[in-house]
Amino acid sequence: MTNEDIRLAGPADVPRVKAVTDAAYHHYIERIGVVPQPMERDHAAAVAAGQVFVTGDPVTGLVVVEERADHLYLDNIAVHPDAQGTGVGGRLLRFVDAHARALGLTEVRLHTNALMWENQKIYPKYGYEVVERRVDGPYDRVHYRKRLG
Repeated sequence: MTNEDIRLAGPADVPRVKAVTDAAYHHYIERIGVVPQPMERDHAAAVAAGQVFVTGDPVTGLVVVEERADHLYLDNIAVHPDAQGTGVGGRLLRFVDAHARALGLTEVRLHTNALMWENQKIYPKYGYEVVERRVDGPYDRVHYRKRLG
């Protein structure tokens, strides 16, 4: 898979974007005690805004990104459980780096729930460093950044 295999999502992808997101996050509901925010997002609006990139046919992974003044915010990365462990997530994270650079941005930021410890093992492997941990409403979050060279 190359960056060419990752494409901007279109309206026809919305049902699969929701399905992949729900499948990737559903098991966290019991652990964190609330529905993870990515499951509650308006996926159609994010697709319409050009913020969602997908891979696979059918879609097996996706990222939702928002361009900010001084960084690219990685709002969501989701890989269907059937595709986890196959490298899809790593390719999506590398795509996010390349996308940020193409936009002229030198930093990527994201956060994850403090109880999603699997994610906290993954992000440092891709160059992310912890910036802070803080509670936002019902969510205890660990915030990360990655400076792009």
